[in-house]
Amino acid sequence: MAKGLPEIHELFDLETYSHKKLFQNLEYAWQALDKISKYLKESTLGYHQGDISPQAFLENPDQISIGIGSVVEPGAYIQGPCIIGNYCTIRHGAYLRGNTITGDHCVIGHTTEVKGSIFLNHAQAAHFSYVGDSIIGNYVNLGAGAKLANLLFRKKNIKIPIQDGIIDTDRRKLGAILGDHSQIGCNSVTNPGTILKKSSCVHPCINVGGIVSEEYVIKGNTEIISYPQKNYVLS
Repeated sequence: MAKGLPEIHELFDLETYSHKKLFQNLEYAWQALDKISKYLKESTLGYHQGDISPQAFLENPDQISIGIGSVVEPGAYIQGPCIIGNYCTIRHGAYLRGNTITGDHCVIGHTTEVKGSIFLNHAQAAHFSYVGDSIIGNYVNLGAGAKLANLLFRKKNIKIPIQDGIIDTDRRKLGAILGDHSQIGCNSVTNPGTILKKSSCVHPCINVGGIVSEEYVIKGNTEIISYPQKNYVLS
C-alpha cells in the first residue's frame, strides 16, 4: 500500500455487504471496479423479486437481478448485467447503464445516471446525479445534481497524488471513492480519482479532488488536493 492512500477497511465496513467478495485480496479500493464484470458473469442473475412497474424498461432482463422489497418505478431504465439489492428504490427516469452492483436499501433517483459502479448499503444518489466508475460507501448521500466525473480532459490514465509522489491507477476512467457516511452537497463535482475518507463532507457547489481526510468538511470555493506542499505534475 502506497503511503498516504487509505486502506479498504479505512473506507468501508464490509461486514454486512452481500458483495464483499469484490473487495477481497485488493491493494487499492478502486481495483474492485475491475472485478465487476467477472463477478456478474459468475453470479446467478435473472430473478426479479421486487415491485417492478410494467412501464419500467429492463434491457437484457435475464442479466438483471432485483432483490426482495425493491421498487422500480415507471420510466426507469436498467441495462444488464446488473444487481439491485433488497429494499432499494430505482426512481422514475433513473438510467442504469450496466455493470452496476448495489447493496440493500439504496436509492438511485430521477435522472440519475449510473455506470460501472458499486453502491454499498444505504447509499443514495437520489436526484440528477452522474455516478461513473465509482464506489459509494455505506450511508453515503449525494445531494441533488452532484456529479462524480470519471474522465480527464487529456484522456490519460488517472493519477492520484499521495504523500511520497503520485500513483497511477491504470484506469482511463475512474470517478470517486466515497467512504462510509460521507456526504456530497448539491451541485458539487468530484474530479476523477477523488477519494473521500469516512464521514467527510463536501458543501454545495464545490469542486474537489485528491484525497480528503476523515471527518473533514470542505466549505466555500475550495479545491482539496492531497499533500499540496509538493507540487507534482500529473502528466
